[in-house]
Amino acid sequence: MREYPLEPSGPEMRAMSEAAMLVVEQFVNDLPEAPAKDLDGALELAEELREEAPEIGTSFEGLLNTVAVCSQKAVNNSGPGFMAYIPGGGLYVSALADFLAAGFNRYVSLAAKAPALAQIEATVVRWLCDLFDYPPEARGVLTSGGSMANFSAVITARKAKLGENFSTGVLYTSEQAHASCAKAAYLAGFPRERIRMVPTDERLRMDADALTAMIEADRAAGLRPFMVTASAGTTNTGSVDPMARVGEVARAHDMWFHVDAAYGGPFRMTEYGRRLFQGIESADSITLDPHKAFFIPYGTGALIVREGFRLRVAHHVEADYLQDTDGLDEQIPSASEYGMELSRDFRGLRLWLPVKHHGLAAFRAALEEKLELTRYLYDELRTTPGFEVPLDPDLTAVPFRYLPERGDPDAFNRRLLERINDSKRVFLSSTLLDGHFIIRACIVSHRTHRDRVEEAVRIIRSAVQDLLALDAAAPLEQPVAR
Repeated sequence: MREYPLEPSGPEMRAMSEAAMLVVEQFVNDLPEAPAKDLDGALELAEELREEAPEIGTSFEGLLNTVAVCSQKAVNNSGPGFMAYIPGGGLYVSALADFLAAGFNRYVSLAAKAPALAQIEATVVRWLCDLFDYPPEARGVLTSGGSMANFSAVITARKAKLGENFSTGVLYTSEQAHASCAKAAYLAGFPRERIRMVPTDERLRMDADALTAMIEADRAAGLRPFMVTASAGTTNTGSVDPMARVGEVARAHDMWFHVDAAYGGPFRMTEYGRRLFQGIESADSITLDPHKAFFIPYGTGALIVREGFRLRVAHHVEADYLQDTDGLDEQIPSASEYGMELSRDFRGLRLWLPVKHHGLAAFRAALEEKLELTRYLYDELRTTPGFEVPLDPDLTAVPFRYLPERGDPDAFNRRLLERINDSKRVFLSSTLLDGHFIIRACIVSHRTHRDRVEEAVRIIRSAVQDLLALDAAAPLEQPVAR
């Protein structure tokens, strides 16, 4: 029988590792000058990759080249010009952590199977709890992202406040909240008519008075309000809900108070963030996405819960085949007891290694820089004639649009966004505010610095002038009401 070895020899292993590391190193070094968007030929490349599984293998070098080319044909979310959404910058040290974790391939979901590695994850969770002044009994779990963290938060709140019969339970979140908040409720078994979207004020922050009125109306109708989710930085605009006030409402009605801080949470390391997030420390649970403002690679979210036992009660199940796992929960929490997953990757190393290597001061300085860059962008746009910049930024998102003297503003700004992105130096996105098309810039990547934001301002202004010149040469149209 012919052999097909699945383990390379020692020299082969070294050569493959070095080749892969060189590809990543080159990729990261090229990021500053790489296009912010390069999708030319991407669909054709994708078509070539639709193939049957091969019977006989091919050289690693050739495959590595294919992966390298594929990585280039994409929107460059790791680069300094990516300001479209809330990016995961992908710290290089975290990439090495993933390489190590996959290479060791240890099972860390049950603490007894790899106690020291499980402690690394528990330590990372404790660091996140400390960020929000949570007590020693707090617990948490590292998830695949904020969506799964919000889902586990709903499950935990449902168990704590409603028990097994939750058919009349009602949840509340803001009209501006991330879609995963409502999605988590759907998946947890709540129909759409039990999910309330609370109106926002003129700054797009949750209206606590409207929340109170909705809760009281639902109670009067015989329903059971049990959970409210505030946002510590919405995706649309970066607006931060009045968490102290929302928390007071939740406690007054014996409800679970959850905060979706997937975007903004790490900013609490800064003095500005501590002031802005006043009241978040009273939350029953908090969602975080370290793959956002902690800059680590995608695939790492977190949920922390003030009364940690509630998270465990909501997720614990018995299984005969786990009877000999020698639980160490009093010493080292097992991740499988606090979340959905029994089999999962060793996520904790992605955050533990860079925090230990760089120190929190480096992360704090990077976040303070992003706040300063956001203020610069906001000031530059709002002082440029013709631009409407509706919100003084809470965090690092700046929504804006240009109001032309003639024509449809929405159509103009759609063209403007396309022209900005065609520069391939910056990549922005859009949203809708009050039904209007709005361009948004969000500055989060650790690789984005003053030079790229200044360039973004020049590109935006130049794109406006180019479009105005084109429109001036076109036949006059009827002005559209704005």
